[in-house]
Amino acid sequence: MTELHRLSPDARRALRSDLERRYHDFQARGLSLDMTRGKPCAEQLDLSVDMLTCVDANHYTAADGSDCRNYGGLDGIPEAKVLFAQYLEVAPEEVIIGGASSLNMMHDAILSAMVYGAAEGYEPWGRRQVKFLCPSPGYDRHFAICERLGIEMIPVEMGDDGPDMDAVERLAAADEGVVGIWCVPCYSNPTGIVYGDEVVDRLAAMPTAAPDFRIYWDNAYAVHHLTDNPTPLKNILTACKAASHPDRPLIFGSTSKVTFAGAGLAMMAGSVANTTRRKAEMSIQTIGPDKLNQLRHVRFLRDMDGIRAQMRKHAAILKPKFDAVDEILTRELAGKGVASWTKPKGGYFVSLDTLDGCAKEVIARAAKAGVRLTPAGSTYPYKRDPRDRNIRIAPSFPPLEDIVPAMELLAICVQLVSLERLMG
Repeated sequence: MTELHRLSPDARRALRSDLERRYHDFQARGLSLDMTRGKPCAEQLDLSVDMLTCVDANHYTAADGSDCRNYGGLDGIPEAKVLFAQYLEVAPEEVIIGGASSLNMMHDAILSAMVYGAAEGYEPWGRRQVKFLCPSPGYDRHFAICERLGIEMIPVEMGDDGPDMDAVERLAAADEGVVGIWCVPCYSNPTGIVYGDEVVDRLAAMPTAAPDFRIYWDNAYAVHHLTDNPTPLKNILTACKAASHPDRPLIFGSTSKVTFAGAGLAMMAGSVANTTRRKAEMSIQTIGPDKLNQLRHVRFLRDMDGIRAQMRKHAAILKPKFDAVDEILTRELAGKGVASWTKPKGGYFVSLDTLDGCAKEVIARAAKAGVRLTPAGSTYPYKRDPRDRNIRIAPSFPPLEDIVPAMELLAICVQLVSLERLMG
């Protein structure tokens, strides 16, 4: 396949004419496809319907004899703590089982640091100008938390095995205002990469000017594999303990894309010092979580083998969609020198990079023909992609038969906008 910039002027005009014809054909079809968010589809949600009958009028007691209909159990029922400690690879005393949203737990953990301090004896972040390192492209909702709370964000480039650690180490060591970093370490949103062992070790051991520096480790896709040979992720808490920084990481996870997206379980883990302090703060916020939902999850999923079996069912639904994305992008764009994209082994997203200065226009063109994508810039702090090139593709929600026209249209838009840039 010839790269577009190598085509003759006549060949470019002919290609542009053909692409415009195809684009207008798509407009005439009246498509209305939404690929803006990484939501599970109805087939995936159907996998967990039996969970609704796991608790009935005669079976609502937890392993310790407590009545799950009543108050109490601030940090989770015992069997939920045991199961999801295994899920996050920590000890039961190092995990708190929350409500349905891990994003809520992340927001509260940062807000707590802003108001009370990240640990006992440290000045609250809200009393000084603090900054977060933000590997980018990254998760827009992480960035929204920082922006809402007035935390300055510093973008750090993402590589094939995690953030640019030379930059991370330099920034964290030089400025005591740098108090945290966002990480989606397994099938990172949106690039789909898994942090390498060296990256995990360097995050754990690096010197920081801020003694209360924290790693917000959002392990949202810990078991969300699309292949039978997933890349292992090194345990951040173990690495931090070995580096004499046991309180540095705060680990988050959920079953939002394991069971029900709107009625799953969220969890937070960390050192006993961190979880003990967080429980003390939670005792003022709530009298207890939804323990019936915790009981449902444990009875439905049973153990880690049950979770893995559940995720194989999810993969059977998702993998054909990811395969379709790659197949169509390869057919339409490979070798043309106008785009590159990731081929993740898990998670919920594909990250596509256009030529510099093209992403916003590509997304606008696709929308005019009926395919909505995540807004340009969303994967960067302050919604500003410095090169205007990154597009997040979320294939999970639409039916497979809709993925094909959506990706064909996207590829047409990428080529049209690229040709316009090349032709001036």
